[in-house]
Amino acid sequence: MRIATLEDACVESLAASGLSFVRAMHGRVSVSDRVALRLRLREQRRALPAVKRITAAEALADRLLALPFAPEAGFVAGYWASDGEIALHAWQLGLPPDCTYCLPVLHDDGGLRFAPWRPGGALVANRFGIPEPQVEPSQLLRPEQLTLAVLPLVGFDTCGHRLGMGGGWYDRSFAFRNGQTAPPWLVGAAFSLQQLPALPREAWDVPLDAICTEDAMHLPADLAPDSDPA
Repeated sequence: MRIATLEDACVESLAASGLSFVRAMHGRVSVSDRVALRLRLREQRRALPAVKRITAAEALADRLLALPFAPEAGFVAGYWASDGEIALHAWQLGLPPDCTYCLPVLHDDGGLRFAPWRPGGALVANRFGIPEPQVEPSQLLRPEQLTLAVLPLVGFDTCGHRLGMGGGWYDRSFAFRNGQTAPPWLVGAAFSLQQLPALPREAWDVPLDAICTEDAMHLPADLAPDSDPA
């Protein structure tokens, strides 16, 4: 399994990106640039063939289950894959028995709540047409109650920066992590083709603790194993 530290890979990304990244870090990335980037990356992941999607989802599950902080128990959140996002079903099925899998639910306060869900459980489409568990409000969990959350993304770099859909749901929900350590651990999931040389970090962005694709696990240096796996 290939494991890369975020710090080492970030240095390589900075060198490869050159002046374009320097401009981005100084806030000169326009809204139209972000919109165009999102459109391009979404088109690329939607164009992946079914066989590639299935094998990628299985490989991603192996990466997620091998995380050094992968929980043995507690509430863990995934997402309902849509718009070509990499699927999490293989990871869900491979979770330890004491882990409770949850899906996000849009809340009126502009943030997310999370509800336990098993295959076959009742679902209802939210305002974006994405299925959510159909549960009573009393069953909803706050983000702080999670042990780990796997976040969807449109693009990422190996410094741990995430480009989302632009709605800010995850950043608002996990803003408290900017002032405290895990849990919950925040992990980005994506196809490797969604990797970018570098992304600027906005003031409201919540950095990820790790990023997993079908090809690699990107970890901070203090979490990476002392030696490369065979």
